[in-house]
Amino acid sequence: MTDTRRIAVVSAGLSTPSSTRMLADRLAATAVAELAARGIEAHAETFELRDYAHDITNNLLAGFAPPALEKMLTQVATADGLIAVTPIFSTSYSGLFKSFVDVLDREALVGTPVLIGANAGTARHSLAIDYAIRPLFAYLHAEPVSTGVFAASSDWGGQEDDVAPLAARIERGAREFADALAAKPPATAADPFDPDSYLGAGRSFSHLLGGLAGQ
Repeated sequence: MTDTRRIAVVSAGLSTPSSTRMLADRLAATAVAELAARGIEAHAETFELRDYAHDITNNLLAGFAPPALEKMLTQVATADGLIAVTPIFSTSYSGLFKSFVDVLDREALVGTPVLIGANAGTARHSLAIDYAIRPLFAYLHAEPVSTGVFAASSDWGGQEDDVAPLAARIERGAREFADALAAKPPATAADPFDPDSYLGAGRSFSHLLGGLAGQ
């Protein structure tokens, strides 16, 4: 290995265990393997948004992130790439997933490769990746790869013929994601005291000293 990359994995599943987390784990493992094949060592760290749900709500209400959420947001923002997976509710991403995006700094994902994943009970919701989730990351000036990976309940069937199409989609998405990561130099940690960085922009000196991340 001659190079390293850090991948943040965000799962918006609500149950434990959840098919959302299962898909996130499959995407992360395949992406790490694809990068290893390119001579790049990768480390994936997964964040379950359900563990931060109260902190996210408090951030929306009070205007700043509690310490645990602030640490997670910083790790996501300074990662080389992001794998984001959400369940589809009412034809779009979940409310928890959108609330996470709402507390994320608007500059945090600029130029960041993103592999999008989504799951629902039926394949009828598969287009939500392109009409709902992809525009969200485009607004943040991230760089989602061409292939979004959708998993319906039937994709997790016990028969080999049931899981093969999902495995192919995962491999294709992870391959594109690995190519995007390999084409970029490793990310460097942002300086929270740099007024031009995504952490420092628009924040007062006293705010920075307090370690808060208000919007």
